[in-house]
Amino acid sequence: MFIPPPFHEQRPGLVAPVRVDPEGVLGPKRGQARGRRWRKTGCGLWVPSDVPVTPAQRAVEASVVLKADEAITGWAGLAWLGAAWFDGTWDGTRPRPVTVVARRNVRSQPGFDVSQEFLHPAEIVVVDGLPVTHAVRSVTFEMRYADCLGAAIEALDMACYSDLVSLAEVAAYVEQLGPVTGIQQARDALVEADENSWSPRETGMRGVWTRLACLPRPRCNVPVFTLDGRHVGTPDLIDPTTGLVGLYHGDSHLSLVGASQDNRQDADFRALGLEPVAMFATDWDDPGGVARRLVDAAARARTRKSRGWTVDPPSWWTPTDTVARRRALAEWQKKRYLRYRRAA
Repeated sequence: MFIPPPFHEQRPGLVAPVRVDPEGVLGPKRGQARGRRWRKTGCGLWVPSDVPVTPAQRAVEASVVLKADEAITGWAGLAWLGAAWFDGTWDGTRPRPVTVVARRNVRSQPGFDVSQEFLHPAEIVVVDGLPVTHAVRSVTFEMRYADCLGAAIEALDMACYSDLVSLAEVAAYVEQLGPVTGIQQARDALVEADENSWSPRETGMRGVWTRLACLPRPRCNVPVFTLDGRHVGTPDLIDPTTGLVGLYHGDSHLSLVGASQDNRQDADFRALGLEPVAMFATDWDDPGGVARRLVDAAARARTRKSRGWTVDPPSWWTPTDTVARRRALAEWQKKRYLRYRRAA
């Protein structure tokens, strides 16, 4: 069995599960384990009940079943590697199981599922003591087993967001896979994915734009400038041909300050000849309504004759629209130019 190292030395707050100990030294006594101070995990192990059930903690708890050449994959592997947005839930509420790749006949238990697919040892990396599959394999697994194509695209977009993978790296990996489960969905997701989406909801809005509104594919988070080179804003989506702009307003935009900033941004875009359309969190109840607004706005955008904007950056601008460009940044540049990630 893979024995988790003392994770608290590398990632404070994480606790490895322990067995019941009659002496109460290495774990709780049997009577203590039945009390409120302990929580049961898989394989008959226990952790203190006050340990937060974070994605990383869930990965640690699932890792107790691992032996040599076995690892954690999928969303949990990506989260352990530092990917944002992989919180281990469906829709931010229902928990998703951690997936472990085990070559033995290990049964799935509450909290984790078991995949017995082939795993080459070269696809395993040990990070802070935990064996996980490398990012390209983990995100490909997510894409293949996603509930739908939209979820597969979202997984790939968000792995690119954290610069763990590039589209080219995932494409090369998928190309060498055989006829495995979900391979066509992974291929389809690659066609529609983008390296510069900043949130899962932005990716979802892009789907409304292209699939429901049937409009030409927009570009993601492209900065807009005045004709004399002043940066006006960076809309979530933009059609650089017509000037149609898509803005996703999530929960952080619901405050008075957020709403005021959004209104000013809309006014700035309209003043330049752009046609913005906002989508709100409540609009997921009626995405068809958003599609109709986009179609109407696209028609108006095509009739606008004044164009006081451009997406061609001035010489002083540092582009960060691809994984390769973001990886190439110096650390001080990442802190400055990728600060939107801290806000997210």
